[in-house]
Amino acid sequence: MTSLDKPTEETSADDARAVTEAALFEAFGGVRGMVETVVPGLLFVTIYTINKDLHLSAIAALAVSLVLVVVRLVRRDTVKHAFSGVFGVAFGVVFAMMTGNAKDFYLPGMLYTLGLGLAYIVTTLCGVPLIGLILGPVFKENLSWRTRNPGRKKAYAKASYAWGAILLAKCAILFPLYWWADTTQLGWVLVALKIPPFLLAVWLTWVFLAKAPAPIDVFAEMEAEEKAAEEKERRATARSAEQ
Repeated sequence: MTSLDKPTEETSADDARAVTEAALFEAFGGVRGMVETVVPGLLFVTIYTINKDLHLSAIAALAVSLVLVVVRLVRRDTVKHAFSGVFGVAFGVVFAMMTGNAKDFYLPGMLYTLGLGLAYIVTTLCGVPLIGLILGPVFKENLSWRTRNPGRKKAYAKASYAWGAILLAKCAILFPLYWWADTTQLGWVLVALKIPPFLLAVWLTWVFLAKAPAPIDVFAEMEAEEKAAEEKERRATARSAEQ
């Protein structure tokens, strides 16, 4: 290795890490997405802690979710994370209103977390890690990692197991509180557990993928094949004209 080779390799590794960071932020919403996830639940538990008014707390949480969507629409930003937040809050409001139990505001989200945690584990055991299905299109590799990039598939499997374990550990804390704690205790613990487990899972995903082989850009491959086919056809047409 020459003195010029090493900086090139280091630069390439840095570029790969930067691409991975950018992809993770795009896939999971970044800082703004985390804020939009936390704010409705935080508002609900804050209002309910102060006045024990289920209806006011629920309406305020739903209203702020809608405001966050409107802000994104006005700014022409990606709205998928904000919309998912609205649906989550709306289900919580419906559950709580139907049962009259304020704790049920959190139940749909907890069930979703449980289902998602199990999905990460089960899909990995089946050989199709969920995190790979999520991030494959972001990295422009789609499902090429399944058969053509075993090192990357292994990284996705590790990341999916990490996500599953973290989410199931979170459920192991929340579901006992749902049965035994009051609404405010459950709410504050849930708010406290919104971001740290998520950041841990994202960081572990970044660690695994940063060490994995680079993704195969299947879109670039298709473009190259189309250009090659066009060039072949052009040459064939030119030969026919010469004859």
